[in-house]
This record gives sequence, structure tokens and C-alpha cells, in this order.
Amino acid sequence: MSRRQADRWIYALQIASVAGIWIFVLGICSWILHLLDLSHRLHDVPSASVAISIVAIPVFLTGAVVLTYVFVGLRRGRNEARPPAGEEERTS
Repeated sequence: MSRRQADRWIYALQIASVAGIWIFVLGICSWILHLLDLSHRLHDVPSASVAISIVAIPVFLTGAVVLTYVFVGLRRGRNEARPPAGEEERTS
């Protein structure tokens, strides 16, 4: 496998993992919001649902933002550390 193909695979895996993280987090957030709506419609005391949502939604969103930031930072660092195309590093 050439270096270019390996770079494409790494990039594809990074994009897939970031997308998976966001799908997971948005799914959990929508499920929690559904539970809040359901407790309201059933005239239930929403204290537990509200308490869980106040803590869980920001925690999951913060985790997704941090992981996305890390992946973007790794990608930028990888591009800056590389010499321009056609110019190989010379080792003496």
C-alpha cells in the first residue's frame, strides 16, 4: 500500500469515526428529549428526566466537540508536518 493510499484510508477512518461520534451523541440527546416530552405528555413528575438531561446532554455534546477538535487538530498537524508534493525529505 502506498503512502497516498494509506493517507486516504486514515482520512476516511477519521471522518467515519467523527460522524459516528456525532450520530451517537445526537441520538442520545434526541432520546433524552423524547423522554422529557413523554413525561410531560403523561403528566409525570419530570424531575428525574430534567436532572438527567441537564447533566447528560452537555456532557455528551462536550465530549463530541472535544473529539472533533482532536481529529481536526491531528489532520492539520499531519498536513503541516509534510513536505510539499514532489519534494521528498533528504536524509544524509
